[in-house]
Amino acid sequence: MNTDFCDRTGWQFWIDRGGTFTDIVAKCPDGTLVIHKLLSENPDRYTDAAVQGIRDILGISADVPIPAAQIEAIKMGTTVATNALLERKGDRTILLITKGFGDALRIGYQNRPNIFARHIVLPEMLYDRAIEVAERYSATGEELIAVNREFIPSLQQAYDEGIRSCAIVFMHGYRYSQHEQQVAEIAKEIGFTQISVSHEVSPLMKLIFRGDTTVVDAYLSPILRRYVEQITSQLSVGAVPPCPP
Repeated sequence: MNTDFCDRTGWQFWIDRGGTFTDIVAKCPDGTLVIHKLLSENPDRYTDAAVQGIRDILGISADVPIPAAQIEAIKMGTTVATNALLERKGDRTILLITKGFGDALRIGYQNRPNIFARHIVLPEMLYDRAIEVAERYSATGEELIAVNREFIPSLQQAYDEGIRSCAIVFMHGYRYSQHEQQVAEIAKEIGFTQISVSHEVSPLMKLIFRGDTTVVDAYLSPILRRYVEQITSQLSVGAVPPCPP
């Protein structure tokens, strides 16, 4: 692809990485737009379509680092997380939830698309298992039960099994978050690298909606983080500078 008409400084890239094709619109410093399309998966030619597309547009061979200093911004939309969710290929995740509610997300809202079906097929849960934590706030913020640390051996066992993601969802945690914060700190001390707490991810009153969203965050965030790190690692000068407002 010939891009000699541009000075190759201050490039901006907008990338849509889909399951089949990756589409790129690039804006060179003089305002000219360049459009490029390539297969999202082509392991015989490249490891990542977005990176290869940038190389193609800049006219850089595979053995030359991408010059981050010449790039003003990279903005990307991707189905990487969506595909991981549909294919159940996210990171193994532990759910930490208020004692007595270990089956709450499994039970859900009892939605039945076919009300007369006698054989109910429940969806596969995203978390490996639930660890119940003895703690409780009332709906008005009164601490009824302080955090009991008896859950720590179970959490440590999950870590020893190789699990690095955990979702923390407590009753009324959307409004009174101290217990979620305490348990998150314990998980961090153990070594968990992805800790999703419901009062940050989805501060909603409803436990099921809040819990489902928090579990999805813990399940998929490591996938997205690794993908972003894969992109930035191929830039020759650190991270891409942010686009000015």
